[in-house]
Amino acid sequence: MKKYLPRIADNILKNKLEYMSAVIIEGPKYCGKSTTAKQIARSVIELQNPDNKIQYDNINDTKPSLFLQGDKPRLFDEWQMYPVIWDSIRTDVDNTGLKGQYILTGSAKPVEKGIMHSGTGPCLYLNHKILMG
Repeated sequence: MKKYLPRIADNILKNKLEYMSAVIIEGPKYCGKSTTAKQIARSVIELQNPDNKIQYDNINDTKPSLFLQGDKPRLFDEWQMYPVIWDSIRTDVDNTGLKGQYILTGSAKPVEKGIMHSGTGPCLYLNHKILMG
């Protein structure tokens, strides 16, 4: 495993999580989104992992709030694979008001069919260009 080299984005992400409930990091594959987020996250769900696909599909179809169980901040890597996570996070942060809860990374736009939340509110986007520096 490669040694992690600290990035400017590490402190930016930490700072944003101090006053935001969730931060979304979008950008192309292999620009460092997940690697940076994993330095701060206390629990990680790698939604692209095929070994867990059946389990994730079941949670997605039955009780999406189960995705949120885990130490915070909780990282959802490639969250767009299960867009209902967006609505689950929104509901959770609306109910708790807690900061620094979730980090979402994605290299593709989610299919918007079925997403109830507009995208404004408790989440902040970080641009991938920050991570590439």
